[in-house]
Amino acid sequence: MTQPRRFARVRPSGAMSNKARLIVGPKLPVVDCRIVDYSAGGACIELIRDANLPARFELLHGGIKKHCRVVWKRGLRHGLVF
Repeated sequence: MTQPRRFARVRPSGAMSNKARLIVGPKLPVVDCRIVDYSAGGACIELIRDANLPARFELLHGGIKKHCRVVWKRGLRHGLVF
């Protein structure tokens, strides 16, 4: 018997908003961003404007909050791992 896939790669579609927010600190304003690619292990985000992100923060997307770490950066796009 074949085991089902545990994780599926998900690209944001019209059914789910691709907008997200980054919670970078308890007293700092949230940073708006756009989800480019999302999977069980991480995500690719694109910032609306240039911002200095800390190494670790929380991603709020669709009512789900994930603790993240930046693994790469290219312009306004950042690769995150959960």
